[in-house]
Formats: sequence, structure tokens, C-alpha cells
Amino acid sequence: MKTTKLEKLSPCIEAVQWVKGQKSAKAAWQNCERGDRMLWLLGKLSKNENDRKLLTLATCECVRPSLKFVPEDEKRPLIAIETAEKWAKGKATLQEVKKAAAAAYDARAAYAYTAAYATSAATASAAYATSAAAASAAYAAAATATAATAAAAAAATYAASAAYAARKETLKQCAEIVRKHYPEPPKL
Repeated sequence: MKTTKLEKLSPCIEAVQWVKGQKSAKAAWQNCERGDRMLWLLGKLSKNENDRKLLTLATCECVRPSLKFVPEDEKRPLIAIETAEKWAKGKATLQEVKKAAAAAYDARAAYAYTAAYATSAATASAAYATSAAAASAAYAAAATATAATAAAAAAATYAASAAYAARKETLKQCAEIVRKHYPEPPKL
């Protein structure tokens, strides 16, 4: 498959090489097991607030499973995700999202030195932080990414092989979530 249009978006080399081995954009979209890369592409191609709202909902759904790594009494990451979802549904302002993002950031800082890296949360965090490039969605992106980072910081220690397996499975699950929201590949 030709990747000229994709390469203009400056993706990682590994993604370009993988896409070159696919028969078509549709095949690449259906075969992709990297939800983070799918979210990145959608973020790069989002052109308006409606695009970014759908992207926010998909990302929040990808991030939610990482909340299991957050201590039960720590609600700030959940509030940040819920506030970003409310923004995407027109029920919260960007100011509210910004406030929730700041609180989730504080939660992340509180646990950063006491917990190990949770691959599932960090993967979703990095994917959305990269994908939400547009200004009107910046706070929603920050809230979602910060919530994921807080969840990552609160995670239990993983052995290297378990972390790799968990990361791979999480990326695959995120890819399925993305395809649920975006059944067809985006047009480049």
C-alpha cells in the first residue's frame, strides 16, 4: 500500500513500514492491533469540534479500564475522564475539563513516586496526548491523558514479560474500541 499521504503526517517509522505491508487502507484499519496509532491518526486528521468530540469519547473508553489501578478512594482520574466525556456530549465546558485535568494531574503527582508503570494506562495516555492536537479539544485531551497517567502512576509493579503482554493486549482492545467508534478508516 502507498504511504505518501500518511508520511506527510509524520508517523513513526514502524507504523509506516507496517502499513506498507497492507493491501489497502480498509485492510490496514481492520488488521491494526495498535489502538494508540489509530487514535494518533484520527487526532491528526480531526478537523472540527465534532471530530474531536468523537475522538474524546473513543479515547475515554480506551482509558477507563486503567482506572482499576487507581486506589479506590482516589476519584480525580475518574472525574477527569467523566468530565471529558461530558464535554464531548455538550454537557461540560472546556473550563470544567481544564479544572478536572489539573486535579487528575495532582493525583498523578501524588502517586508518581510510589507506584510502578501500568502499560495499559500509559499506552492510552500517550495515544491521546499525541492525537488531540486541535486547540478546542486541548483541555479534553489533557483531562483524559492526565487521568490515564494518574492511573499509570498508581499501578502495581509488573514483571517485564507480563507488562509486555499486558501492553500488547491493551493496545489490541483499544483498537477494537476505536473501530467501534470509527468502523471505516479515515480518509487521508
